[in-house]
Amino acid sequence: MSFVQIIDCKTSRIDDLNRLMDEWVAQTKGKRTATHSIVGTDRSDASHVVEIVEFPSYDVAMRNSQLPETDRIFREMVALCDEMPTFTDLDVVRDEALYKANSRRFLELVAGGEDLSLLDQVLAEGYHDHDPSNPTDVIGMDAVRREVEMWRGGFDFAFTVEDQIAEGDRVCTRWTWHATHTGDFMGLQPSGIAVEMTGTMIQRFREDGKAVAGWWQYDMLGLMGQLGAVEA
Repeated sequence: MSFVQIIDCKTSRIDDLNRLMDEWVAQTKGKRTATHSIVGTDRSDASHVVEIVEFPSYDVAMRNSQLPETDRIFREMVALCDEMPTFTDLDVVRDEALYKANSRRFLELVAGGEDLSLLDQVLAEGYHDHDPSNPTDVIGMDAVRREVEMWRGGFDFAFTVEDQIAEGDRVCTRWTWHATHTGDFMGLQPSGIAVEMTGTMIQRFREDGKAVAGWWQYDMLGLMGQLGAVEA
């Protein structure tokens, strides 16, 4: 279970506080256990500062607190604050990365037998798809549906999500594609051959959680080799 600590303080010396945090980051390099830190100021009170620090677990956070550099920085931070900072310790009981979930849902819709109109749930109308196997980019929902229908017409397939990394408005998904060649595909008649392909997909999302662009990388040459179209 991951753990989050919220540090709440009031100070008029924001720049000094930022420099102090930079010092802590430099001095604890290779030793600190925090995985993510966010510092924000209250829009209605610029002297109200909140820092949110994430750790893999409470025990790991306690090891971070016991670093001598952390103790020294804390004492200096207290001196910069107008009043004693407060700390709130939270065990994370729910963590929803919605963009990541929508990327997984997109792959499920592409592979499943569901109506392709459901792609509207996860893709913006002007979705721009960058695929190295296509001479031109696929732009717009109608073009995306035609592309999916082409793959569905050639294979029965499913995706296994191996890894996902989210950063800001982008999600990178590493996947394995398992398929059976059941229909015509790029002039190749159905063979019944079971094939497998690995690749990645990076998608950029807008505020409502719908993807507006995607970039694919996958082993098309390896796929054609498995189908006997090129020398393996």
